Amino acid sequence: MATPYPNLLAPLDLGFTTLANRVVMGSMHTGLEDRLWHRKKLAAYFAERARGGVGLIITGGFNPNRSGWFYPFSGSMINMADALSHRIVTREVHKAGGKICMQLLHAGRYSYHPLSRSASAIKSPINPFKPKAMSTKEVERTVKDFARAAKLAKRAGYDGVELMGSEGYLINQFTAPRTNQRTDKYGGSSENRRRFPVEIVEAVRKACGKDFIVVFRMSMMDLVPGGSTREEILALAPELEKAGVTILNSGIGWHEARVPTIVTSVPRAAFADLTANVKDVVSIPVIASNRINMPDVAEGILASGKADMVSMARPMLADAHWVNKAAANQADEINTCIACNQACLDHTFKLQRATCLVNPQACFETELVYLKTRKPRKVAVVGAGPAGMSCATIAAERGHDVTLFDADDRIGGQFNMAARIPGKEEFWETIRYFGKRIEKTGVKLVLGRRIEHGELEKEGFDDVVIATGVLPRKPPIDGVNHPKVVSYVDVLRGEVEVGNRVALIGAGGIGFDVGEFLVHAKRASYKDAQSTESWLREWGVDFSSDAPGGLEKPDVEPPVREVYLLQRKTTSLGKDLGKTSGWVHRAVLQKKGVKMMKGCSYEKIDDQGLHILQGDEPVLLEVDTVVLCAGQESRKELYELATADKATAKGPSYHLIGGAELAAELDAKRAIRQGAELAAGL
Repeated sequence: MATPYPNLLAPLDLGFTTLANRVVMGSMHTGLEDRLWHRKKLAAYFAERARGGVGLIITGGFNPNRSGWFYPFSGSMINMADALSHRIVTREVHKAGGKICMQLLHAGRYSYHPLSRSASAIKSPINPFKPKAMSTKEVERTVKDFARAAKLAKRAGYDGVELMGSEGYLINQFTAPRTNQRTDKYGGSSENRRRFPVEIVEAVRKACGKDFIVVFRMSMMDLVPGGSTREEILALAPELEKAGVTILNSGIGWHEARVPTIVTSVPRAAFADLTANVKDVVSIPVIASNRINMPDVAEGILASGKADMVSMARPMLADAHWVNKAAANQADEINTCIACNQACLDHTFKLQRATCLVNPQACFETELVYLKTRKPRKVAVVGAGPAGMSCATIAAERGHDVTLFDADDRIGGQFNMAARIPGKEEFWETIRYFGKRIEKTGVKLVLGRRIEHGELEKEGFDDVVIATGVLPRKPPIDGVNHPKVVSYVDVLRGEVEVGNRVALIGAGGIGFDVGEFLVHAKRASYKDAQSTESWLREWGVDFSSDAPGGLEKPDVEPPVREVYLLQRKTTSLGKDLGKTSGWVHRAVLQKKGVKMMKGCSYEKIDDQGLHILQGDEPVLLEVDTVVLCAGQESRKELYELATADKATAKGPSYHLIGGAELAAELDAKRAIRQGAELAAGL
C-alpha cells in the first residue's frame, strides 16, 4: 500500500547496519533507569516501542562516573555489573526487532549533589549546589570514563551510544563561554572549548570500534546569554564528524534558558531550520528534534532536506505504535503528544516515575494491562470528558458492551475549552483521537441526552460510571450576580462579550489560561496556532543571529485588553503550576502586561467595578468585566442519589471518576488514569 510518508519510512543505511526508518525515539529520563529492580519494566517499556516500529531507540541518560550523577545513585554505566543488568533491556528490544543506543550523560553543574563538577565553578540558577571546577587531569579522566561507559554499553548489547552534548549538561558547559572560564587547554578560545567533546568522541570510537553507532547530541542553539555563537556551533559539527560520530542529533536550549523549547505553545517543528544549518556543513546523517509529533510534520522536514531523521521522545510515550500507525495510513488513530509535560517532565523533576497524561500505560506496561474480558458486562459511562472517554474506550477494547452518554452535543468535556487557549491547540488532537477510538472500539455514543436518576437502572446496565465532571464555583462576593460578572466557561465558549478592562478572580491554572485567551487577538479559527515566525519574534530567537546563545530583543505584540489577575493567597501567582511549563505561562502574561495581584480580599462588585482589599489597602479596579475563575464543584448528583437509594441496591454497580470525584483543580492526568484503571479492572 502506498504511503504518504515515503521519506519518513525509508530505511537508513549506516554502512555497518541499517535502520528500518527515519524515526528516532529520543532520550527521556523516566525514573525506571535508576534502580536495578526496574530493569524488567524498562525492558517492557522500550520493547513496546520497538514493536511499534521505531527505527532507533535512545535511552534516558546514564552517568559515566559518580560525579556526573543526576542525584546520588542515579542510573550509571560504570562497571560490568551495570552492563550485565542491562542485558534484559537490549535482549527484549532486539527480540522485538528494534535497535537501541544508551545515552551517556554527565550532568555537570546540573548534578543535584555536593560533589558536582563542571568546567568552571559557576553555579546554575536552577540548582542550589555550586560545582567545583575540574582539574585538567579530571577532564582527561572523564574522557576515559565516557569511553569506558561506551565499551560497557556495547558489552551490555547496545547497538550504540548517544553522547549528551546539549541542554546545558557537562559537555555543553565546556563548549559555552557562559560556563567555561578555564585557562588550560580546555578553555579560552572556541577551539579549546571544543576539545573536550571531540576527545570524548575519539575515545569512544577507539574503544568501541567502527561497527558501533555513535550519536552526538549537539546544542544547535544554547538560548542563554553567554552561549555559543552560530559560528562556533557550525565549526563544532565537522570536527565531531571527523572524530567519528555516526549521527548528529539536535539539542535546543539549556534547562535554565528562559525561552520555551518543548511546551505545547511552541509551534510544531519550530527549530528544524537550525538542524538544516548544521546539515549543510556535514556529510553524516542529522536528526531534527523538538515539537515534532505527527507524521505529516516529520515527513515535511525530511522531504524539504532539513534533516535525515526525526527525533520524538514524548510522542512515543503518548503512542508506542506511532510508526506502525503512520505506515498503515492511520495517522488519525495516533494518540498525539500534546506537549503538556504534566506526567512526564514534571514527574521527572519531582523524582517520580514518568508516564503520559494521554496514555497512562506509558512506563506502566507491566502493571496497567488491558486484557480481554472473559465476562462481558453492559456498561454505561455518563460524561464524555477525558475520564469518561478513557474509561469507555478501554472497557470496550476489552470486550465490554459500552454506551457513552453526554448532555452536550460533542465529546471532549473541558478539553473543548482548554483547546481554545492560544498555545493549547494540540488539545484538539486528543479529542480527535478519542473520537476515533470510540468509533473503532464500538462504543455506542449518545450525545445531547442528560441522564436523570433512575433511568439507567431500567436499561439493564451492570455498571454505571459517573464521569460528569465539574461546574464552575460561584464565590460568595457581594454583587456576584451583577451583569458584568461572567464565568470562565461562558468566556471560553464565546457566549458573552468581554470588555476592554477585565479582572480575573482566581489565579490557578484556569485563571492563567483565561488570561492568555483574553490578551491575544481573536483568531479566525481556534485551531489556528501562532506562526513560527511570530512566536520566534516574541521570544527573541533569531536563527541568523551571531549573538551568543542566539538571543535578540523580543518583539511582543501588545495585548488586546487590560487584564488583572487576582488571588486570595499571598504566595506568588502561578506558584502551583507545572514545574516545567508554569514559568512559561507566567512569562507570557508578564510580556502582555497582565497585572498580577496577590493577597486580595473581594469586597463587592458594582457599576464602578471590582472593589478589593489588597492587604489592608482598599483598591477599586474600574473594569468592564469580572471573570470568575475561582475553582469548580464536582457534578456527582447522579452518583449520590443512586448510592443513597435503597431501591437501587440490587441494580448496577456505580463508580465515580474524574472531576466528578474530585474537583480541586482540573486534572486531566488523574481523570484519564482513573478511567483507564477502572476500565482495566471491570
